[in-house]
Amino acid sequence: MDNNFFFQNYLFFFTLAENAKLRHVEKDVLIPQIMRDRAKELCSDKVQAFTKCCQETGVLMVVKCRQENAALKDCLVGYYSDPSFYEECKAEYLKQREEYRATGIKKKRQKFTHNV
Repeated sequence: MDNNFFFQNYLFFFTLAENAKLRHVEKDVLIPQIMRDRAKELCSDKVQAFTKCCQETGVLMVVKCRQENAALKDCLVGYYSDPSFYEECKAEYLKQREEYRATGIKKKRQKFTHNV
């Protein structure tokens, strides 16, 4: 048999074992929430530009703020679709979960003053 075959199977089962450690709510809700929060921080300049545009134009924001909205969307989707960014956020979540399990103290989530 080919060594590559064994290596691929090992990686497959190792990945399954790693993912099995995360519950459904962790994979589909908690980690994506961390991703959204961090992406908003990293795209804060575009968030502020879109917010400013919306505040200045009022009802016409749908038409007038298309460029700012597209820039914000591109920035956020770029982070959401990046596998390495997901892994960073997953590692952050696992660290928070480990700290909580060790201490029983839940880390407070950062509140943002602007809406996106």
